[in-house]
Amino acid sequence: MSTSVTASAEAPALPVPAEMPPADSPFHEGEIAIQARYGVVERIGPMAARYVRDHLTAQHRDFFEQLPSIVLGSVDGQGRPWASMLAGAPGFLSAPDERHLHIAAEPRPGDPLAAALAPGAMIGGLGIAFESRRRNRFAARVEAAGADGVTLAIDQSFGNCPQYILTRAPVAESAGPGALPAPERLEALDAEAEAMIRAADTFFIASAAPADGDMRHGADVSHRGGKPGFVRVGPDGVLTVPDFAGNLHFNTLGNLLLDPRAGLLFVDFATGDLLQMTGTAEIVFDGPEIAAFQGAERLLRFRMTEGVRLRGALGLRFAGGEPSPNSLITGDWAEAEARLAAEAERDAWRRWRIAGAKAESETVRSLMLEPVDGGAVPLFRAGQHLPVRFEVPGHGVIRRQYTVSSAPEDRTLRLSVKRDGLASRHLHALPEGAIIEAQAPRGGFTIDAAERRPAVLLSAGIGITPMISMLRHLLAEGVRTRHTRPVWFLHSARSMAERAFADELARLAQVSDRVRAVQLLSRPEAEAVHGEDYNLAGRLDVAVLKRVLPFDDHDFYLCGPEGFVQGLYDGLRDMGVRDARIFAEAFGPSSLTRRPDGSAPAAAAEAEAPTEVVFAKSGKTATWQPGGGSLLELAESAGLAPEFGCRSGSCGTCAVKAEGALAYRGSPNAPTGAGEALICCAVPAAREDEGRVVLDL
Repeated sequence: MSTSVTASAEAPALPVPAEMPPADSPFHEGEIAIQARYGVVERIGPMAARYVRDHLTAQHRDFFEQLPSIVLGSVDGQGRPWASMLAGAPGFLSAPDERHLHIAAEPRPGDPLAAALAPGAMIGGLGIAFESRRRNRFAARVEAAGADGVTLAIDQSFGNCPQYILTRAPVAESAGPGALPAPERLEALDAEAEAMIRAADTFFIASAAPADGDMRHGADVSHRGGKPGFVRVGPDGVLTVPDFAGNLHFNTLGNLLLDPRAGLLFVDFATGDLLQMTGTAEIVFDGPEIAAFQGAERLLRFRMTEGVRLRGALGLRFAGGEPSPNSLITGDWAEAEARLAAEAERDAWRRWRIAGAKAESETVRSLMLEPVDGGAVPLFRAGQHLPVRFEVPGHGVIRRQYTVSSAPEDRTLRLSVKRDGLASRHLHALPEGAIIEAQAPRGGFTIDAAERRPAVLLSAGIGITPMISMLRHLLAEGVRTRHTRPVWFLHSARSMAERAFADELARLAQVSDRVRAVQLLSRPEAEAVHGEDYNLAGRLDVAVLKRVLPFDDHDFYLCGPEGFVQGLYDGLRDMGVRDARIFAEAFGPSSLTRRPDGSAPAAAAEAEAPTEVVFAKSGKTATWQPGGGSLLELAESAGLAPEFGCRSGSCGTCAVKAEGALAYRGSPNAPTGAGEALICCAVPAAREDEGRVVLDL
């Protein structure tokens, strides 16, 4: 299910504030409503107040006067937004003073912009220097229009970031307007228009907030960019566009929240053709397609009601150049559809080929996996496990859980396995090209890259695997969103020979000054150089944290052997760190013993009387005895073989549909859906009646 809205003034889909924003805010109520959804009102408001101005700065006046083109958004007599582009020799845009911009050009015949350039009309403007990706945006009103062009009175002006812009260079001017064919009116997209849209890496969107005399309400036009094909054309003609991370102003979306009408402009920069559309927009805030499309934070759906094609209308031609680095880290619709298909089969066992292998240390080997069926890597979150199964000669099929050490943005799966048992020795011996089976990654030990609090990643031994995935994810999200969550990465190993990912960690720590890495060795080799090969000697404990970490409000992530994790957890709690600030995963069947915060609800108590347990699918029934094992163990004693992995509530493999009162031993952290239970650590809970437990097994 997805959450989508068709915004309107009568029935806004988000809680629009009942009162108008403060007079010193540059945002109207629609923009603030969406900012509130993402929790950025208090951060963005004061920041924007400093650089959203009611005039053009001297720098911006010079900027416009050097441009050979400008994008304008307008509203026609029916209140419908349209977007268009005008071009001319540099200097056709001039700013005689800080509050006015003059445009010495006129729209081509048939351009809906022509009728809108009348005194008093609302105009949105966007200037882009495609060569440098620099851009400036403004809202204005027509002050005068005549044979020499149009003069705009500036209401708002501000710079925009250079993200998602493919560089372009003007190469030639077109023939005069006399050679232009007549405008073509479109009631629906034809094959030519669809092809143009599917090939586009850029379009512009015009919108407007209801005019009421407040300068925060008016017309607007903005840029949207991505990989070629980032706009999907549906069989019904509906366009679907991923909305990527931006400046968090939400000017366009805020306008659409108040009035869903919008205008789109697609430009063929090689021929000068303009494809203009007006229609209605729908904002989709969450759903599976957003998760599947790399980099998307929302979707925008647009349905055209009328279109205009102007062939050769842009009096300038551009040659394409370098794609935006920000666009390169986003996805495309083919990839998104493949990931959705993989997500639909996340509980199925797929065949994966070992495409490459690398020794990370003398005991750790990484396996790079690719799906044999050619499909996509399933969706996952940094820190999750991959359930795998493979046959070991003489031992049958073995199932294990190994943490994915790559990040979701890597578009690959990397497992890093320590050689310490039958299964891991078998994986270490497998050659490239060998096949194993796996389900989709799962587990609740994950990290939120959008959180502002510093993250402290603490690991020992092979516990580094989820931490490397998390760090790679935080850095990738930092590039995408232009905000890297501060992170301290502390890892402890016995020796240099046994330490995995040392070189990779050193490289990652150089990517951002928001990352601090500290490597500890408890038994450093004689040749190990302190300060070069490692930072501290000894074990990672609370004393080290007190020595290294600055005083701050941190989130702590712990992974390693049971004693390591429990010791750090207890030490942090003794220091006053809240339980809610500590995220942990321990090796082995024992889960972490937690001390909940005082406000946390008390855990359910175990049943003190025998409880009937019904295994619905198999038709079997068993009786759980007080002090007995988990429901997983009870199922196994009844001859069933449920799926399981960690036996500590970390991986989520054992989750099944369940009815009845249940209690948990330990503190499982794997997420469960409604009516599900982690049977590896669940037991019947105490209750007053003689209720039973029903499991879908």
